[in-house]
Amino acid sequence: MNLVLANSPNHVVLPGKWVIRKRSIPLLAAHAARKRMDLKPLNCARKGNESCVYSAFIDLIMRTAFTTLFLALTISALAETVPLFDGKTFAGWEGDIGSVWRIEDGAFVAGSLEKKQDKNNFLATTKPYANFELTLKWKLEGTEGFVNGGVQFRTRRIPNHHEVSGFQADLGKGYDGALYDESRRKKMMAQPTPEVLAKAQKPLGEWNEYRIRAEGSHIQIWLNGVQTVDYTETEAGIDTSGIIAVQIHGGATSIVRYKDLMIEELK
Repeated sequence: MNLVLANSPNHVVLPGKWVIRKRSIPLLAAHAARKRMDLKPLNCARKGNESCVYSAFIDLIMRTAFTTLFLALTISALAETVPLFDGKTFAGWEGDIGSVWRIEDGAFVAGSLEKKQDKNNFLATTKPYANFELTLKWKLEGTEGFVNGGVQFRTRRIPNHHEVSGFQADLGKGYDGALYDESRRKKMMAQPTPEVLAKAQKPLGEWNEYRIRAEGSHIQIWLNGVQTVDYTETEAGIDTSGIIAVQIHGGATSIVRYKDLMIEELK
Protein backbone atom coordinates (compact mmCIF):
# COMPACT_ATOMS: atom_id res chain seq x y z
CA MET A 1 0.00 0.00 0.00
CA ASN A 2 1.46 3.31 -0.99
CA LEU A 3 1.00 6.33 1.25
CA VAL A 4 1.19 9.73 -0.43
CA LEU A 5 2.17 12.80 1.55
CA ALA A 6 -0.40 15.58 1.57
CA ASN A 7 0.58 19.22 1.14
CA SER A 8 1.06 19.43 4.91
CA PRO A 9 3.97 17.43 6.33
CA ASN A 10 1.72 16.51 9.27
CA HIS A 11 -0.86 14.64 7.19
CA VAL A 12 -1.05 11.63 4.88
CA VAL A 13 -3.45 10.81 2.06
CA LEU A 14 -4.96 7.33 2.07
CA PRO A 15 -6.59 5.60 -0.91
CA GLY A 16 -9.93 7.26 -1.57
CA LYS A 17 -8.30 10.64 -0.92
CA TRP A 18 -8.93 10.52 2.83
CA VAL A 19 -6.59 12.91 4.63
CA ILE A 20 -5.72 12.26 8.27
CA ARG A 21 -3.28 13.68 10.80
CA LYS A 22 -0.07 11.69 11.17
CA ARG A 23 -0.28 11.80 14.97
CA SER A 24 -3.66 10.03 14.78
CA ILE A 25 -2.40 7.16 12.62
CA PRO A 26 -1.10 4.76 15.31
CA LEU A 27 -4.37 4.92 17.25
CA LEU A 28 -6.53 4.50 14.15
CA ALA A 29 -4.40 1.68 12.77
CA ALA A 30 -4.28 -0.14 16.12
CA HIS A 31 -8.07 0.17 16.44
CA ALA A 32 -8.58 -1.21 12.93
CA ALA A 33 -6.15 -4.08 13.53
CA ARG A 34 -7.76 -4.91 16.91
CA LYS A 35 -11.24 -5.00 15.40
CA ARG A 36 -10.00 -7.29 12.66
CA MET A 37 -8.16 -9.57 15.05
CA ASP A 38 -11.20 -9.84 17.37
CA LEU A 39 -13.04 -11.96 14.75
CA LYS A 40 -13.58 -15.50 15.91
CA PRO A 41 -11.77 -18.11 13.76
CA LEU A 42 -14.11 -20.38 11.82
CA ASN A 43 -14.29 -23.98 12.96
CA CYS A 44 -13.86 -25.53 9.54
CA ALA A 45 -13.06 -28.94 10.96
CA ARG A 46 -16.56 -29.11 12.44
CA LYS A 47 -18.29 -27.64 9.39
CA GLY A 48 -16.25 -29.73 6.97
CA ASN A 49 -17.00 -27.86 3.75
CA GLU A 50 -14.94 -26.02 1.11
CA SER A 51 -16.73 -22.68 1.52
CA CYS A 52 -15.71 -22.62 5.15
CA VAL A 53 -12.06 -23.23 4.24
CA TYR A 54 -12.27 -20.51 1.61
CA SER A 55 -13.77 -18.08 4.14
CA ALA A 56 -11.07 -18.88 6.66
CA PHE A 57 -8.41 -18.30 4.00
CA ILE A 58 -9.90 -14.92 3.11
CA ASP A 59 -10.09 -14.03 6.79
CA LEU A 60 -6.39 -14.89 7.20
CA ILE A 61 -5.50 -12.65 4.26
CA MET A 62 -7.54 -9.79 5.73
CA ARG A 63 -5.85 -10.16 9.11
CA THR A 64 -2.43 -10.08 7.46
CA ALA A 65 -3.40 -7.03 5.41
CA PHE A 66 -4.56 -5.14 8.49
CA THR A 67 -1.37 -6.02 10.36
CA THR A 68 0.70 -4.80 7.40
CA LEU A 69 -1.40 -1.63 7.22
CA PHE A 70 -0.85 -1.03 10.93
CA LEU A 71 2.93 -1.33 10.56
CA ALA A 72 3.05 0.85 7.44
CA LEU A 73 0.95 3.59 8.98
CA THR A 74 2.93 3.56 12.23
CA ILE A 75 6.26 3.82 10.39
CA SER A 76 4.87 6.64 8.27
CA ALA A 77 3.67 8.47 11.36
CA LEU A 78 7.07 8.20 13.03
CA ALA A 79 8.92 9.60 9.99
CA GLU A 80 8.36 13.25 10.77
CA THR A 81 9.36 16.20 8.62
CA VAL A 82 11.12 18.81 10.77
CA PRO A 83 12.54 22.29 10.15
CA LEU A 84 16.26 22.41 9.37
CA PHE A 85 16.23 26.20 9.88
CA ASP A 86 14.00 28.00 12.37
CA GLY A 87 13.83 31.16 10.24
CA LYS A 88 15.24 33.33 13.02
CA THR A 89 18.61 32.06 14.22
CA PHE A 90 21.67 30.12 13.06
CA ALA A 91 21.01 27.36 15.58
CA GLY A 92 22.35 24.08 14.15
CA TRP A 93 24.41 25.86 11.47
CA GLU A 94 28.02 27.04 11.21
CA GLY A 95 30.01 29.20 8.80
CA ASP A 96 30.98 32.81 8.19
CA ILE A 97 28.02 34.16 10.10
CA GLY A 98 27.82 37.93 10.02
CA SER A 99 30.65 38.48 7.57
CA VAL A 100 28.99 36.52 4.73
CA TRP A 101 25.73 35.00 5.91
CA ARG A 102 22.80 36.85 7.48
CA ILE A 103 19.09 36.27 8.09
CA GLU A 104 16.45 38.44 6.43
CA ASP A 105 12.70 37.83 6.38
CA GLY A 106 13.07 34.20 7.46
CA ALA A 107 15.76 33.36 4.91
CA PHE A 108 19.50 32.70 4.91
CA VAL A 109 21.01 35.45 2.74
CA ALA A 110 24.50 36.03 1.31
CA GLY A 111 25.97 38.43 -1.22
CA SER A 112 25.37 41.96 -2.50
CA LEU A 113 24.41 43.69 -5.71
CA GLU A 114 27.03 46.36 -5.00
CA LYS A 115 30.03 44.21 -4.09
CA LYS A 116 31.43 41.09 -5.76
CA GLN A 117 31.67 37.87 -3.72
CA ASP A 118 35.37 36.99 -3.84
CA LYS A 119 35.14 33.18 -3.43
CA ASN A 120 32.74 30.33 -2.83
CA ASN A 121 31.27 30.31 0.65
CA PHE A 122 29.14 27.72 2.46
CA LEU A 123 26.82 27.79 5.46
CA ALA A 124 26.61 24.23 6.81
CA THR A 125 24.68 22.13 9.29
CA THR A 126 26.53 20.97 12.37
CA LYS A 127 24.84 17.56 12.06
CA PRO A 128 25.49 15.03 9.27
CA TYR A 129 22.65 13.37 7.36
CA ALA A 130 22.65 10.14 5.36
CA ASN A 131 19.24 9.16 3.93
CA PHE A 132 16.71 11.94 3.79
CA GLU A 133 14.22 14.00 1.83
CA LEU A 134 14.94 17.73 1.92
CA THR A 135 12.71 20.52 0.65
CA LEU A 136 13.56 24.22 0.51
CA LYS A 137 12.99 27.41 -1.43
CA TRP A 138 15.74 29.48 -3.03
CA LYS A 139 16.07 32.73 -4.95
CA LEU A 140 19.01 34.10 -6.90
CA GLU A 141 19.59 37.68 -8.05
CA GLY A 142 22.40 39.32 -10.02
CA THR A 143 23.67 39.90 -13.54
CA GLU A 144 27.43 40.34 -13.25
CA GLY A 145 29.79 37.36 -13.09
CA PHE A 146 29.00 33.71 -12.36
CA VAL A 147 25.64 34.16 -10.64
CA ASN A 148 25.24 30.79 -8.98
CA GLY A 149 24.61 28.91 -5.75
CA GLY A 150 23.86 25.40 -4.63
CA VAL A 151 22.60 23.02 -1.97
CA GLN A 152 25.28 20.63 -0.75
CA PHE A 153 24.50 17.23 0.78
CA ARG A 154 26.52 14.17 1.80
CA THR A 155 29.30 16.71 1.99
CA ARG A 156 32.34 17.45 4.15
CA ARG A 157 34.38 20.60 4.69
CA ILE A 158 37.91 20.53 3.33
CA PRO A 159 40.28 21.20 6.27
CA ASN A 160 41.97 24.61 6.26
CA HIS A 161 40.11 25.62 3.08
CA HIS A 162 37.01 27.58 2.17
CA GLU A 163 35.71 24.77 -0.08
CA VAL A 164 33.63 21.69 0.63
CA SER A 165 33.53 18.31 -1.09
CA GLY A 166 30.37 16.40 -1.98
CA PHE A 167 27.14 16.36 -3.92
CA GLN A 168 25.43 19.60 -4.87
CA ALA A 169 21.98 20.40 -6.22
CA ASP A 170 23.22 23.20 -8.44
CA LEU A 171 21.37 26.42 -9.19
CA GLY A 172 21.94 29.41 -11.41
CA LYS A 173 23.86 30.12 -14.62
CA GLY A 174 21.91 27.48 -16.57
CA TYR A 175 22.55 24.69 -14.06
CA ASP A 176 19.21 24.72 -12.24
CA GLY A 177 18.10 21.21 -11.30
CA ALA A 178 21.50 19.61 -11.98
CA LEU A 179 23.57 17.30 -9.75
CA TYR A 180 27.19 18.45 -9.44
CA ASP A 181 30.08 16.87 -7.55
CA GLU A 182 31.74 19.80 -5.79
CA SER A 183 35.56 19.68 -5.37
CA ARG A 184 35.65 15.88 -5.66
CA ARG A 185 35.03 14.70 -9.23
CA LYS A 186 34.33 18.32 -10.22
CA LYS A 187 31.76 17.49 -12.86
CA MET A 188 28.04 17.25 -13.51
CA MET A 189 26.81 13.80 -12.52
CA ALA A 190 23.33 14.33 -13.98
CA GLN A 191 21.31 17.22 -15.36
CA PRO A 192 17.95 17.79 -17.01
CA THR A 193 17.46 17.96 -20.75
CA PRO A 194 16.72 21.41 -22.19
CA GLU A 195 13.07 20.38 -22.59
CA VAL A 196 12.73 19.33 -18.94
CA LEU A 197 14.59 22.40 -17.72
CA ALA A 198 12.27 24.65 -19.71
CA LYS A 199 9.29 23.16 -17.84
CA ALA A 200 10.90 23.50 -14.42
CA GLN A 201 12.89 26.72 -14.58
CA LYS A 202 11.71 30.11 -13.38
CA PRO A 203 13.20 33.50 -14.33
CA LEU A 204 16.12 34.83 -12.30
CA GLY A 205 14.90 36.66 -9.21
CA GLU A 206 11.88 34.43 -8.53
CA TRP A 207 11.50 31.92 -5.71
CA ASN A 208 12.10 28.30 -6.69
CA GLU A 209 11.51 25.09 -4.78
CA TYR A 210 13.90 22.15 -4.49
CA ARG A 211 13.07 18.65 -3.35
CA ILE A 212 16.14 16.48 -2.84
CA ARG A 213 15.90 12.80 -1.94
CA ALA A 214 18.95 10.70 -1.10
CA GLU A 215 18.40 7.07 -0.20
CA GLY A 216 21.29 4.63 -0.40
CA SER A 217 22.93 5.05 -3.80
CA HIS A 218 19.81 6.63 -5.29
CA ILE A 219 19.62 10.43 -5.62
CA GLN A 220 16.64 12.33 -7.02
CA ILE A 221 16.04 16.05 -7.49
CA TRP A 222 12.84 17.92 -8.31
CA LEU A 223 12.80 21.59 -9.32
CA ASN A 224 9.43 23.32 -8.90
CA GLY A 225 7.68 19.97 -8.93
CA VAL A 226 9.44 18.67 -12.06
CA GLN A 227 11.92 15.82 -11.65
CA THR A 228 15.27 16.84 -13.10
CA VAL A 229 17.62 14.16 -11.73
CA ASP A 230 17.26 10.41 -11.18
CA TYR A 231 20.79 9.24 -10.46
CA THR A 232 22.30 6.07 -9.04
CA GLU A 233 25.86 6.20 -7.72
CA THR A 234 28.02 3.30 -8.93
CA GLU A 235 31.50 4.38 -7.89
CA ALA A 236 32.93 2.82 -4.74
CA GLY A 237 34.07 5.01 -1.88
CA ILE A 238 31.63 7.89 -2.39
CA ASP A 239 30.33 9.23 0.92
CA THR A 240 26.77 8.27 1.78
CA SER A 241 26.56 10.65 4.73
CA GLY A 242 27.64 14.21 5.44
CA ILE A 243 26.64 17.76 6.18
CA ILE A 244 24.05 19.79 4.31
CA ALA A 245 25.16 23.26 3.21
CA VAL A 246 23.98 26.22 1.15
CA GLN A 247 26.33 28.10 -1.15
CA ILE A 248 26.98 31.47 -2.67
CA HIS A 249 29.33 31.20 -5.62
CA GLY A 250 32.37 33.44 -5.88
CA GLY A 251 33.16 35.78 -8.72
CA ALA A 252 29.75 37.42 -9.01
CA THR A 253 27.81 40.44 -7.88
CA SER A 254 24.79 38.52 -6.65
CA ILE A 255 22.46 37.71 -3.78
CA VAL A 256 21.26 34.22 -2.91
CA ARG A 257 18.48 33.38 -0.45
CA TYR A 258 17.36 30.08 1.09
CA LYS A 259 14.28 29.52 3.25
CA ASP A 260 11.69 26.97 4.42
CA LEU A 261 14.27 24.20 4.79
CA MET A 262 12.48 21.02 5.93
CA ILE A 263 13.95 17.54 6.27
CA GLU A 264 12.66 14.02 6.80
CA GLU A 265 15.27 11.46 7.74
CA LEU A 266 14.61 8.12 6.05
CA LYS A 267 15.11 4.87 7.93
